[in-house]
Amino acid sequence: MTVEEILKYCLENLEGTVLVESWGEKGIFYNPDHVLKRGVYILTVKEKDGDNDKGSDLDRENVYRVNLGIRKESFAKLFGEVPKRPSAGGVVDMNYDFTTLNKILPHPVYAWMAWVCVLNPSEQTFEGLKPYIQEAYEYAKEKFKKRRK
Repeated sequence: MTVEEILKYCLENLEGTVLVESWGEKGIFYNPDHVLKRGVYILTVKEKDGDNDKGSDLDRENVYRVNLGIRKESFAKLFGEVPKRPSAGGVVDMNYDFTTLNKILPHPVYAWMAWVCVLNPSEQTFEGLKPYIQEAYEYAKEKFKKRRK
């Protein structure tokens, strides 16, 4: 899968979404009619390390990471528990190799917020990620409604 294919899938299948590029990331936000300044995060694609996010070693050639926030219950079913927030620049205290390609993993920094990630997903792994993308989408719609009030 390419970054473009992943973003295209989201924009074509998740109604009311927009693509926002900032902070060296490409993000899919729920923001129907551009009501909010940015919208609510659904999914991001990060292609390089940041000052406080180096856990996946994204500075390797042709490596990118797909990130999305799911419900804490779903996260706990996948990984056993939601970890504590790491210190600035650190990674969560979980026994995972966050540099592993093509596997659904806890996000190395934002797992404490129930974010998951995949580095360079294959088509098959992306198929397995789709239910979580749908969950992230539905969750973003709920958050959007709360922000609109």
